Amino acid sequence: MGRTVVVLGGGISGLAASYHLSRAPCPPKVVLVEASERLGGWIRSVRGPGGAVFELGPRGIRPAGALGARTLLLVSELGLDSEVLPVRGDHPAAKNRFLYVGGALHALPSGLRGLFRPSPPFSKPLFWAGLRELTAPRGKDPDETVHSFAQRRLGPEVASLAMDSLCRGVFAGNSRELSVRSCFPSLFQAEQTHRSVLLGLLLGAGQSPRLDSALICQARAERWSQWSLRGGLETLPQALTSHLTSRGVHILRGQPACGLSLQADGRWRVSLGDGSLDADHVISALPASVLSTLLPAEAAPLARALRAIPAVSVAVVNLQYRGARLPVQVAVTREREAWARPEPFPPDPVCSSLQGFGHLVPSSEDPGVLGIVYDSVAFPEQDGSPPGLRVTVMLGGSWLQTLEARGAGLSQELLQQQAQEAAATQLGLKEPPSHCLVHLHKNCIPQYTLGHWQKLEAATQFLASQRLPLTLAGASYEGVAVNDCIESGRQAAARVLGSEPDS
Repeated sequence: MGRTVVVLGGGISGLAASYHLSRAPCPPKVVLVEASERLGGWIRSVRGPGGAVFELGPRGIRPAGALGARTLLLVSELGLDSEVLPVRGDHPAAKNRFLYVGGALHALPSGLRGLFRPSPPFSKPLFWAGLRELTAPRGKDPDETVHSFAQRRLGPEVASLAMDSLCRGVFAGNSRELSVRSCFPSLFQAEQTHRSVLLGLLLGAGQSPRLDSALICQARAERWSQWSLRGGLETLPQALTSHLTSRGVHILRGQPACGLSLQADGRWRVSLGDGSLDADHVISALPASVLSTLLPAEAAPLARALRAIPAVSVAVVNLQYRGARLPVQVAVTREREAWARPEPFPPDPVCSSLQGFGHLVPSSEDPGVLGIVYDSVAFPEQDGSPPGLRVTVMLGGSWLQTLEARGAGLSQELLQQQAQEAAATQLGLKEPPSHCLVHLHKNCIPQYTLGHWQKLEAATQFLASQRLPLTLAGASYEGVAVNDCIESGRQAAARVLGSEPDS
């Protein structure tokens, strides 16, 4: 009788692991166990008035690099090519991103010329930060916070404005706590290998294996910055679910795992709410903290390492404004008012347009608003009929963490009020929205804090030394983006099948 592999967690990581297990030449019996009634995890798309699509979680996937290409390959294998909505390289959502600083929106410089021009809110052209980076010595510590790394190599302004905002946008986290080695491994490795991040990124490009398909070639030729799917990103986990069913994968919904115990024969007993499963191997795509509560006493060292990986909550507020456009004049007026004060640099004309992907907000500007995504700019096909301006306000940071720590009630009314105030203040959208969705995602983004790599090393060493038939996958370990999670599932499946995953 063949092996049985139980995959815990029906988010995108668990679905990807099950997919690759089921496509093996001699696939094992695969049982996918999900605590809730739906699959897809944080990827969730809903239809609003007039057929508008609202993303309650991730809203776009980057095609860049080997991981981006692998996800596009998966899309093609699932027959979803015709559903792809690309953001091409010449599109405003690909070229324009903004920071909200000092009560005004500032366009981030794009292209080589932009590095030599004055770039508010920075006091000097970013060329000088690049020059500093090229001459900075290599760091000597095995890990460093993102803020410390950026300040040392690029200067305090880039650290406190750009990197602070980036950490909030990607991880909803604090750059003074997050690990550069784990959050931005390419930057860390570039410095270690080439002494300079800029040199390392330049010289290290193009070394990964090149994947090809019609969709991948199209993405390269058109320089896609990101893509979505016509019916929303949840189309991807839905297609994976259908594929798994057709391949004979047994999917258990509404079955939270209650515990894991090792039997005398070395197999796992997976306790569920109303029964149990025996497995030769378990792939856990659960959050690290959840898995830590399921492990048996003999795996206490592993549980300790997993418990030490924290996560933060994010509130996603989708707003739609019928008959509205991004009110460019408001931002331009603020920008001009700012330049009425004596300043050593002239305004950047790019700031006259709000056509872009969205803007981020550094923690010094607003402790609760992480940023606002201009959904209608990137994917107008999802606006519905009649079309309405869609934006998404992301709330989190120290404001949300403080309220959670106090046990304060995070009502939908409070979150909606905060989001509408942010849209009014930062975008000039003063009128009430015609449609609003509020979702608080508890502990949805793992935090790779300083020393995260040591936690992973401890977990890996324990699994190897004890020869436990358990493989870890998911956002808790080596990347929180959709591409990272899909890749973690693929690599977990490869290890279970005994094949070494491609780098």
